[in-house]
Amino acid sequence: MSSVVTGEAVVLELKPAGFAARGLSLIIDILAQIVLAIILLLLIGNLLDGVFDPAFTTTLALVVVVLILLVLPVTVETLTRGKSLGRLVMGLRIVRDDGGSIRFRHAFIRGMLAILEIYLLVGSLAFLVSLFNERSKRLGDLLAGTYAMRERVVARPRAVLVMPPRLEAWAATADIGRLPDALARRMSQFLAQAPRLTPSARATLAVDLAAEASHHVRPVPPADTHPEEFLHAVVAARRDRDYAAMMRQRTRTESTARRLHTLPFGQGAEPSGRGGPDGPTAG
Repeated sequence: MSSVVTGEAVVLELKPAGFAARGLSLIIDILAQIVLAIILLLLIGNLLDGVFDPAFTTTLALVVVVLILLVLPVTVETLTRGKSLGRLVMGLRIVRDDGGSIRFRHAFIRGMLAILEIYLLVGSLAFLVSLFNERSKRLGDLLAGTYAMRERVVARPRAVLVMPPRLEAWAATADIGRLPDALARRMSQFLAQAPRLTPSARATLAVDLAAEASHHVRPVPPADTHPEEFLHAVVAARRDRDYAAMMRQRTRTESTARRLHTLPFGQGAEPSGRGGPDGPTAG
């Protein structure tokens, strides 16, 4: 998984495609190109047999090959922003190094280099180059500034934060309103990633975050509370209170809307006094 920072300072987690996935998508594309080339060449041979001299027929066949190997891939890749038949099947897409969509320039460079490294050298150059970079880039990707990204990534289910039963009574009365939002986000991210951390790193981070959070929570939890258990309780309590506040606000908004809807037309807040727009009527 690689991180890309966009211009809006948003971190995108993009997973580069492995060598096997890229190889399979390439094989699918080559097979499709071979089938299309055979069909077109047979069609041209049958239609132009005996009509033109062999030199013209050979030139026309060469043009068809160039169209299939260069023009068609570049056009499809440009219009689909990095797709092809093989990548569509394998769930891949070619993107720029910054994660953005490719343009004609990128597709053209990749297409020109593909003739050399894939077709003329039977993929040997692409194979060797892709072994020496972490994103499995071929030579065309290195020169164009692109790589293949996985679009269909299995999303890991998010862990459900549950209030520890032994801390329910403490959390019901604890003051967690002063907990900074940035610290709360770090605690939530830690709890989501904790099962994938090494035991030592998990314990160290739990202790550090619990110590930092304890400065903003009153009263402190019981002395025998595990740091990670404390983090679970704080995050769960904060989530439940935010949800309850949101529901109360929604209820008040809906109640106000219903009252306004039931008022007769023209009735509403009016200026104080009994006069017209110029003020109260004099007695």
